[in-house]
Amino acid sequence: MENSDGFVPVLKEKELKGGKMKLVTVEGTPILFIKQQGQIFAINNRCPHMACGLIGGTLDGLVIVCPCHDWRFDLTTGEYEEAPGFRLTKYNWKIKSGKIWVNHEEET
Repeated sequence: MENSDGFVPVLKEKELKGGKMKLVTVEGTPILFIKQQGQIFAINNRCPHMACGLIGGTLDGLVIVCPCHDWRFDLTTGEYEEAPGFRLTKYNWKIKSGKIWVNHEEET
């Protein structure tokens, strides 16, 4: 059920707990939702380095650490700490009627 603005409902807001990650797939795109420090982030589940699944990684404050090579990405900017040219793919999201909606087109 896609909205006219490209957003689709993916999970109930209460399903996303603080300090946790939740993986959903929207039209073949694996999107990882993270709730950390009261903020919600929606990123592609694939590390831009070697496409490892970030769901297996760890959270360190507002940083996600890739499980394959320990690359650290800032969730607020999407940038790799050591080489900002490597960035996470981020997605726009919104909360409506108790559900989290996402637009699976890359954030611009």
